[in-house]
Amino acid sequence: MHDRISRTRHPKASTMSTTAELAATRSFFGPRAAGWEDRFPDDEPAYRRMVAELAPPPGGRALDAGCGTGRALPHLRAAVGPAGVATGVDATPQMLAEAARRGRATAASLLLADVASLPFRAAAFDAVVAAGLLPHLGDPVTVLRELARVTAEGGRLAVFHPVGRAPLAARHGRTPSDQDVTAPARLRGLLAASGWSLATVDDGTERYLAIAVRRPG
Repeated sequence: MHDRISRTRHPKASTMSTTAELAATRSFFGPRAAGWEDRFPDDEPAYRRMVAELAPPPGGRALDAGCGTGRALPHLRAAVGPAGVATGVDATPQMLAEAARRGRATAASLLLADVASLPFRAAAFDAVVAAGLLPHLGDPVTVLRELARVTAEGGRLAVFHPVGRAPLAARHGRTPSDQDVTAPARLRGLLAASGWSLATVDDGTERYLAIAVRRPG
């Protein structure tokens, strides 16, 4: 259990995500961090259900990549239990500060780091959550490869959003497209190119959840 934010630098970060991309991410999410969860007060059951279906093993190691305010972290902690490890990584300091304010640092380590170049050894985790992450990436394959690198063979990845693609697109005044990074056919190809096999997809109206498995090699 941890009561502070660990701020971690990685020597390859500048080669993986451009300074402009990181600046844009922080510019967007930083000012919104304090009230982020208040905008979506009904999402908690969807996070709980997602972690249950991801099924991190008791005593295992779970990562929330792009954790934001850390909504998945208490559920990951409950799944892996006291013998396990739960870690949240985000690139926006204000999001991690809000996660700590909400008590998530008692459930998991909170690290300031670039998801495109994570400060972990290979095969460090058994389960990974990417909630609302992929649509914000300029190069999703690079990040998916990095998530594969830090995931043990047979480990599982949850690509998740607490509302479905159609209502999420409607919030932004558009309709879902087959070119969306989370469109099932496109996501299958992105995962296949980055060390994952797509196992299941729930592309419904109430939530979006794709589960992928880390391939050998």
